[in-house]
Formats: sequence, C-alpha cells, structure tokens
Amino acid sequence: MTVKKRMFQNGLASVFQKGVRVLEQLFLVPFFISSWGAAYYGEWLTLTIVPTVIAFSDFGFGSAAANSFVLKYAANKKQEAADINKTGIYVISLTILLALLLSFLVLYLLNYFDVFSKSLIDSQEAIIAVSILIFTQLLSFYRQLIEAYYRAAERASLSINLVSFKALANVLAGLLVLLLGYGIVEFALSQLMVMIIFIIGYWLKGQSVIGLFKSHKGRRDNLILKDITTKGLSYLMLPLWQIIYFQGSTFVVRIVLGAESVAVFNTVRTLSRSFNQILYLVEPTVFPELINQIGKNAWGVAQRIFRVAIISVFGLSVIGFIFLSLFGLWFYKVWTNNELEVPSAMWYIFVSGMLLNALWYTAEMVFRAVNKPRKMGLYGLTGAIISVGTIYVMAEKIGLVGAAIGTITLDIILLFLVLPEACKLMRMNIYDLFSGGLGDLRNFIFRIKKSLLT
Repeated sequence: MTVKKRMFQNGLASVFQKGVRVLEQLFLVPFFISSWGAAYYGEWLTLTIVPTVIAFSDFGFGSAAANSFVLKYAANKKQEAADINKTGIYVISLTILLALLLSFLVLYLLNYFDVFSKSLIDSQEAIIAVSILIFTQLLSFYRQLIEAYYRAAERASLSINLVSFKALANVLAGLLVLLLGYGIVEFALSQLMVMIIFIIGYWLKGQSVIGLFKSHKGRRDNLILKDITTKGLSYLMLPLWQIIYFQGSTFVVRIVLGAESVAVFNTVRTLSRSFNQILYLVEPTVFPELINQIGKNAWGVAQRIFRVAIISVFGLSVIGFIFLSLFGLWFYKVWTNNELEVPSAMWYIFVSGMLLNALWYTAEMVFRAVNKPRKMGLYGLTGAIISVGTIYVMAEKIGLVGAAIGTITLDIILLFLVLPEACKLMRMNIYDLFSGGLGDLRNFIFRIKKSLLT
C-alpha cells in the first residue's frame, strides 16, 4: 500500500475517532442526570478528577518507548526494537506498580481528612469506584507502546479504529449500567472490564500484525532503560506546560477581572478554538507515516509529508479564520443567549491566534517523530509562563482585550521557536518548507485538473 493510501485511511479513521470522542463526552450525560440526579452526577465528576490526575503519572515513558520502537523497526534494526519493547514493558509495569502505591496513599489521605464523607456519595462506594477507575487508567499506560506495533507495521488506521471501538464499548457498557439502575461501583467495573478485554485483544492483534516477536526475543537493556527514562521525563513537560497555560490563564483572569470575566474568557477561548478540531485531524493522519519514513531514512518523502501537512493546515486555518471572523460573534451570542458581552477586539485577537497555532501545533509532531521532545517541552514551559505573566499584566491595563493579547503571546513565541527548530530537525529550512510546499500544492492541483479532463 502506498503512503498516500495509508494517509487517506488514517484520515478516515481519525475522523471516525473524533466523532466517537464527541459521542463519548456528550451521549451519556442526560442518562447520568436522569439516573443519578444532577447533584450526584456532579459529585461523581468531582471524584473522577483523582484518576485523571493519576493518568499523568506514566511520566511519558510510554511515548518514549513507543517512538523509539517505531524508529528502530523502520530502520530494520529489529533486535533493537524487540529490546526496546521488552525494556518498555518493564518500565511501564514498574510505573504502574509505583502509581498504584501513590494512589493508595492519595486515597488514604483523602479518607483520613474526611474528604469522601463530605460528598453526597457514600464514602465506601466512592473509594471503591475511584480505586477501580484508577486501576483502569493505569492499564491504559500500555496502550502507547502497543500502538507502536501497528504504526511500525504501517497499520496505524487499524489501531485508530480499534481504539474508537473501545470508546464505543465504554459508552454502551456505561449506558447498560445506567439503564439497569446501577450505581458508581458498577459503572466503574463496566469501564474496567472493557479496558481489560481491549488491552488483551489490542495487544494480541498488535503482535500478530507486526510479527516481530516470533523471530526476535527482546532483552532488558540498561542503556535503553536510561534513554526511555530521560526522554519520558521530557515528554512529561508537554502536558505540564499545557496545564500551566490553560489552568493558569483562567486563574489569573479570575483574580484580576472577576468571575464573570472568566466566563467570557473561557467561552470565547473555547468557541474560537472550535475550528481547531478540524485542523487537529491532520496530525494523526500524517504522523504514523512521518515517523516511519524518518526511521527508514527516507528524508525526501518525510520532508514532503511535513510540507503537505503544514501547507494543508495553514490553508484550512485561513478558511476557519475567515469563517469565524464573519460569523463567530453572531454564533457566540446565540450560543450564550446574549448573556455575555464580548469586546470585538478580544474576539478577533483570539481568532487570529488560530493561524499561528495551526503552524506550530503541526510542526510540534516532528519533535516526537525524531523522539527528541526536550526542546519542545522547554519551549512550551517558557511560552506558557511568559503568556500567563503577560495575561496578568495586560489584563490589569486593558481588561479582557489585554487577556486576549496575553493568551496569543504563547502562539507567537512557539511559532518563532518551534517552526524553525522543526525544520532543522527535518533537515530543511523555512524557505524550503514554504517554497516546496507551494510546489507540492501546484502539483496536486495540476493532477486534479488532469484527472478531471481525462
């Protein structure tokens, strides 16, 4: 199968996955409320914060092992790939064990300080349900490494579809529990059962797809262990700076401008980024092919994939910018029932950030494709801290418009840091990126015209 056909299949699978994720987030809400009541459901959402936080305790080891595995396999260094797999499983398993101990400590402290007794939910049920959800989250730590089997075998679309069906199974299992009138413990158990069945099936199918482990038995290697640990901690910086940026900006706006301004700020940020969901479909479409071509040392193909991704995302972002500039404020008023007043300048500043975000966000995947995440993590941390500080200063001076200026400061910083560095990693420069990208676009249009005329 050609690169184009695989990317097309990846794209279709990504669109399906995006739809399933929306369904997973929205479909069960009315059933939760009708079955448990709004207040009880609200308490349940609060409890799920604990396993969500625990999910960050994989320290990025899964990403580090997975990307190393794909690069070695694509370079036909199959024994090294098998060793990375063996070492990666060891690291992830050890991390799960440590995370379990951490979870027990957290739950003990929460129970000791009577946090669970203050909830509408029975404290024993809450502890049992949260414990089950934590274990479910910890099992998902293996997913990234298993996903690497499919990417290395150039079957990424199959992996995406299997993950999407797992999400659908979660919805159906949860719906069954709610319709039968069961509570939070049974709901948590349903999610755990789905995860166990999925991980086992996903793992076995992945091993069958790649076929590597029939001929190569991996060995645990201390040098690989050190490499995975070092890179894993760098991958950990990626979600860390996003927490600083998104949660920090909300907190600063609340402190400086008040609660109502937070409502305006967060809703404008959400709606102005709505079109980004379309842009973000490009990354899962092209990333599996990009990392494979880099692993194969086929830099010409990899550079073309990168150029097409950047030009495509930027073109889509221009369309999104025009659409949201023309109709976004009108839709915002309808969406919020005219209850929130948004300065026009604030809206246009937020929307313009889409053009910058599209470029650096797409370029960011290069750091993962070459498995060198440290600089991206440092760039993100630097940009997030400066952006939150700028929001504080500018919000004090000119209110919500100043907060908007501070927000897109991150996009400006990351554009000038990430894009040139990504091009350097791809063994090209900015001029090569855009001149070559326009050439690829002209060739694409020419082929379409030619096919239409014949």
